[in-house]
Amino acid sequence: MVKIVGLGGSLRTKSYSALALKLAAMRVEALGAEVEILELRDLKLPFCDGSDEYPEYPDVARMQEKIKAADGLILASPEYHGSLSGSLKNALDLMSFEHLSGKVCGAISVLGGQNNSNALNDLRIITRWVHGWMIPEQIAIAQAWQAFDADGKILDEKLSERFDKFAQSLVDNTRKLRGI
Repeated sequence: MVKIVGLGGSLRTKSYSALALKLAAMRVEALGAEVEILELRDLKLPFCDGSDEYPEYPDVARMQEKIKAADGLILASPEYHGSLSGSLKNALDLMSFEHLSGKVCGAISVLGGQNNSNALNDLRIITRWVHGWMIPEQIAIAQAWQAFDADGKILDEKLSERFDKFAQSLVDNTRKLRGI
């Protein structure tokens, strides 16, 4: 079975990127994969200082173990000042090739303003650097405050279809690249 870990890069409690991550996870689970979401706001992580271990922060080892055991990742981030969130970058920096190499990844960015793909491009660069595989499908949600209804349902049918294609690509490519 394909095992995916979703890593949510927002620290806000009512986060649109967390909502988008949950929607992607549900679509991936509907295709028969197992998904576990790690929300960074729920983890106590230090700033990365380049150490190999952070014994006073057990959530670092927990996160590393979950990521290492996964076949693939969903990386979801708000876009802040034209890039991914500092919290998601820090979480990725707390891991090494040992944890991230060979993982099949999908990226989601959520913006309050106009659509662009800076955070997605930065996630592609980071993924490539640690020898991961980023799927070609990606999701950027502009003006996120208008994208969802009060129950968290996507209002735009084309955006909903992009979530379906994203999920299918992540599961299919994970099976192919990881030999599952």
